[in-house]
Amino acid sequence: MNSGLVKQTLRALRHKNYRLFFTGQSLSLIGTWMQSVALGWLVYRLTDSAFLLGLVGFSSQIPTFILASVAGVLADRYNKHKILIITQTLAMVQAFILAFLTLSSSIQIWHIIVLSLFSGLINAFDMPTRQSFVIDMVNDRNDLPNAIALNSSVFNAARLIGPTIAGFLIAALGEGFCFLINALSFLTVIAALLMMDIPARVNYQKNEKVLEGVKEGIKYAYNFKPIRALLLLIGLVSLTGMPYTVLMPVFAKDILHGNSQTLGFLFGAVGTGAFVGAIYLASRKTVLGLGKWIAIAASIFSLGLLFFSFSRNIYLSVGLMLFTGFGMMMQMASTNTLLQTLVDDDKRGRVMSLYVMAFMGTAPFGSFMAGTLASTIGAPYTILSSGIICLIGAILFYRYLPSLRKHIRPIYIKKGILPEVSKGLQSSTHLKMPPN
Repeated sequence: MNSGLVKQTLRALRHKNYRLFFTGQSLSLIGTWMQSVALGWLVYRLTDSAFLLGLVGFSSQIPTFILASVAGVLADRYNKHKILIITQTLAMVQAFILAFLTLSSSIQIWHIIVLSLFSGLINAFDMPTRQSFVIDMVNDRNDLPNAIALNSSVFNAARLIGPTIAGFLIAALGEGFCFLINALSFLTVIAALLMMDIPARVNYQKNEKVLEGVKEGIKYAYNFKPIRALLLLIGLVSLTGMPYTVLMPVFAKDILHGNSQTLGFLFGAVGTGAFVGAIYLASRKTVLGLGKWIAIAASIFSLGLLFFSFSRNIYLSVGLMLFTGFGMMMQMASTNTLLQTLVDDDKRGRVMSLYVMAFMGTAPFGSFMAGTLASTIGAPYTILSSGIICLIGAILFYRYLPSLRKHIRPIYIKKGILPEVSKGLQSSTHLKMPPN
């Protein structure tokens, strides 16, 4: 990779606040993924139940579905910087409690469910705020797509590193040390947030009632067909496809006859594929073509799950998880980028809260259904059905793309964000700059 390409790929790091956040997140997210893998393994070790795996996943994600829209209004209204300091501190406390209970050998399944609910409550406010906070850290809006892609790259680099470390650490020392490392890792992102210099915003629209703000955000997203289509597809994939993660301990232990290291390798492969996708997105100079990429990526993700459900070989399974991670990453980050580019600034927090609801908020229902279905028909057939449903959604989205282009093109011409008309009119996804 030449120096010019490296500079292009990392251009958002020239902004001090974003550079601090990127550095802090790089370390903290490794701990987060270590805890995620260790928690799934702990639940399955204690209970040997796919249903309880799904229940724990449901508990950690249902608060996002219920509260994310309210959190989006608060993100538009109040200081995102301060909200993130509070949420990250509470997440650190949750990890310390989980570590103490596990290391003291007093952990019980009800402890895990309660702490998962607490974690979900924190994430319900943290995730929409963090998604909409990116633009506050990047002074040049042309660098926004790159910043989003770099966020995804560090998230998935952590997905590669964290589970791999967790697999070995669980085998050597137990799950509790993974939770402890995660708790300590939050200190890096909290320190980075405290070192930032974020200009104060004055128009938080504090006089608007919260429920009115929620309704306005939902109405805005529903009435704009491209945003609605993007949210529907990410919601479908999250509901039916993403719960494969809660069944990974079942595949690692019962299907592939492995151990915690096998689980780490599977999650590490997902992270590797996702990291490759994130680096590709970060190296792009324009968002031209992301609409088509979303359909392709959803198809790759779906086919990866479909073939993974038939695999009984660890090497083949790891290879298929590479494709699954790549497809998941490309769809998630491309959708995020297009939404942030399309949305009006004063509704950014609310629209991104709907994105979080679609991506994370539907997952608890998917996790619960996957755990229940896996207890009845088995994990392989559950994943097979997930892959088929996601593939149907990807095909329908692809067929709908021409209609989306017709709706986007005049809006971006009117807002002056397609200055290169001769090129920009060829695709509705040529969004060089976000709207003012």
